[in-house]
Amino acid sequence: MEIAEELAKQQKAISVAEFFEKNRQILGFDSAPRALITCVKEAVDNSLDACEDAGILPDIFVQIKKSGEYFQVIVEDNGPGIVPEEIPRVFAKLLYGSRFHTLRQSRGQQGIGISAGVLYSQLTSGRPTRVISKIAPDRPAYYCELMINTSKNEPEIIKAEEVDWERPRGTRVEMEMEGSYVRSRRQSVYGSLKSAAIVNPHARLTLVEPEGNVEVFERATESLPKKAYAIQPHPEGIELGELIKLLRYTDKKKLRVFLKETFSSIGTISAQELCKKADLDPEAPPASLDHDEAVRLLLAFKQIRVKSPPVDCLSPIGEELIRAGLEKEFRLDFIATTTRPVSVYSGNPFLVEVGLGYGGELAREGRIEILRFANRVPLVYQQGACAITHAVESVSWKNYSLSQSAGSGIPVGPAVLLVHIASTNIPFTSESKDAVADMPEILVEIDLGLKEVARKLRRYLSRQSLLSERREKEEIIRKILPRIAKKLSDVLDRPEPDIGPVVAKIMGNLLVYRESEQQDGRISVRLVVENHSDLVRSFKLHELLGEKAEAISPPAKVISLGDGYDHHWKLSVGPGQKAIISYQIGANSSGPAKPVVEGLDPEIVTGARAI
Repeated sequence: MEIAEELAKQQKAISVAEFFEKNRQILGFDSAPRALITCVKEAVDNSLDACEDAGILPDIFVQIKKSGEYFQVIVEDNGPGIVPEEIPRVFAKLLYGSRFHTLRQSRGQQGIGISAGVLYSQLTSGRPTRVISKIAPDRPAYYCELMINTSKNEPEIIKAEEVDWERPRGTRVEMEMEGSYVRSRRQSVYGSLKSAAIVNPHARLTLVEPEGNVEVFERATESLPKKAYAIQPHPEGIELGELIKLLRYTDKKKLRVFLKETFSSIGTISAQELCKKADLDPEAPPASLDHDEAVRLLLAFKQIRVKSPPVDCLSPIGEELIRAGLEKEFRLDFIATTTRPVSVYSGNPFLVEVGLGYGGELAREGRIEILRFANRVPLVYQQGACAITHAVESVSWKNYSLSQSAGSGIPVGPAVLLVHIASTNIPFTSESKDAVADMPEILVEIDLGLKEVARKLRRYLSRQSLLSERREKEEIIRKILPRIAKKLSDVLDRPEPDIGPVVAKIMGNLLVYRESEQQDGRISVRLVVENHSDLVRSFKLHELLGEKAEAISPPAKVISLGDGYDHHWKLSVGPGQKAIISYQIGANSSGPAKPVVEGLDPEIVTGARAI
């Protein structure tokens, strides 16, 4: 027998499950701590996607338990559930899913995630994964124990039965595996869920740690994210092989109809123009085109102007919810957010969102914290290999009042930076989905978003510096003037005057003072507001009283507080001008508290409490 014939006998197909069984590090199972994080992340991503697709506010329970020499991972959700016949393939067949062929934003794309966790579980513990799911309150729950036949990449059902379950609907998965539980701010199950809670403020996440500690990340909104709708592929990103495949297998009978209904952003006129530039008959059957004609059609795609893909395939977080997410998980002095317009790379629509938090309880020393997200999923590992990090490092942060060694690199200071990329196809660097590839179009958009929030930070810090100088100046004045006033009152034998008006004039502040007069069993009150600055001051003035005032001029908005009433006015006082507010209260009423000014910094207000 010839050597070639002997070698031919040794050839055999490799199952994708077998491949990943021997190369599990590709999927993110390269260390004991990371294995737990990856399994939890993939299960939580599936739960979030399922809940959002069904229009359900996610309520997800995660528990990590020590079970002998292994860790038990439990993830339970309140989603729509999974029909019994689909459970084995969803959890125990790699490259099986509903989103790979759909062009819309979603967390899962490849159909690998949760089944990779099942594979790692059986590989390290030898035990099956347990799944229970229920699709309606009046239907029984379905329970099964699964393993993956890696030689065939097919599920093996160890046990299956209908059971009672207290949930009206939802899914619960339990896996046992080798692992290591660590508690850190970022690279841990806790850190991953904390990050997920920031960009999924509509979700409630509960974590029970091995020692029994319970962490609850409450939802910050009752509104679900904007639904993302599937779109057709865009001609800008099409490649020759894919175009030939589409032409060969389409059921459309005419080329112009094929172009219009297969691609987004191509209408009747565009289809006719494409056929003309490619010198093709618009009535010809698409399957009849040969290789050279397909090449001409691809070149025609690049020659005509086609509008960008529809944007309803994306579901951005939004500036308001990014702010709410940061406020929920961090105590900050300042937050800036921005959402960039939709752009396109290789025919795939994408947009970038950036949030920057500063001050508060963040550490003053050390590098800023970078929170990276892709389609609402936190990217925990490979920060240095990610396009987001590269974009952060390329910005000259010294121009925006943050320290940066050698003019490049991650800046230093009390700041947290959130960057989210939403796309129909995130260009990850590997199957573990830890880092975004350096696509030029994406880098440009991240750079523009970073600089936009950085400019807002610079304006804030500049203003804070000016206010700090004002505080120092006012402190000096308030130390000196009382001594002068006391000396003069002693010399002239007169009462010591109120220095507030003098301080306000010197500092150019907004001065608020109250005058009152009692007659006929009533107290007539005048609130006088004087603007000693060179700017128009617009604000709300609050007067908290024990009873509802009468004869109010100008009219106030009055809100009952239970133990009193908040009277407030919207005022706008020009430079050198004054505003007068008057009202009456009973003589026996408890005296009003100090007036409250809302909307101005404390440093520019005298005589009232500023908030």
